[in-house]
Amino acid sequence: MIEILKFEFPAGSGRIARRSHVGVVSSGNLEVLMDAGDDGHSQIEVRTSAAGFRDTWQAVLAKFFEQHDVVLQVAINDFGASPPVVLLRLEQALEEAMG
Repeated sequence: MIEILKFEFPAGSGRIARRSHVGVVSSGNLEVLMDAGDDGHSQIEVRTSAAGFRDTWQAVLAKFFEQHDVVLQVAINDFGASPPVVLLRLEQALEEAMG
């Protein structure tokens, strides 16, 4: 069963140059699709096979947005990735999106 989690964070003023896609959905990994946001809030939707980790996702995403002043729309497809892998993929997606 897949759990779908939705999060929203106040957005900064930073904009990305293009869409990005990093990672693959496989055991212990995840896929991140990143696009520009447009409504003053960053919106993240997580589809995960590991149910019951909403607080962990909230903490990891909050850390990412504390470090990056951007407005984004992000889709994450997770297959049991650890928090460090989540941050790594988000950083990679942002780097690719910034051009």
